[in-house]
Amino acid sequence: MQRSPRQEWMAILARAAFPELQALAPPLPEHSRLRGPEVGMVMVRGRTGGEGAPFNLGEMTVTRCSIGAEGFVGHATIAGRDLGLAELAARLDAALQDPARHAAVARDVLAPLAAAQEARGVQEARHAAATRVEFATLATMRG
Repeated sequence: MQRSPRQEWMAILARAAFPELQALAPPLPEHSRLRGPEVGMVMVRGRTGGEGAPFNLGEMTVTRCSIGAEGFVGHATIAGRDLGLAELAARLDAALQDPARHAAVARDVLAPLAAAQEARGVQEARHAAATRVEFATLATMRG
């Protein structure tokens, strides 16, 4: 399933750490809080084998925030309890919806964040591959 551009940038913002996002964020216009930031819980659902019957995996703490800035409404939902991250991510969502600000924010904030997140993913995959254990079973030994 293809994500929309907004879904892509919101995912990048949600995965960012607050200090990382704060260091990259440009000056943003004044805003008003429409909701939150507020902490709550969501039920995380899983599927057996990735495609099978759905089941409730457990609850997860999230923080959400909605802001209004210059006629745009920004939203953010992030994992955990970081109120500052949720508010800043919502402000950046609003800025990214503004055609006058979109290109600069995408270049100066989203591109570096996406590159850093990709690099961390590659590093984590390498670490996981290095610690992989092969188990010999009766089925693999009969080969």
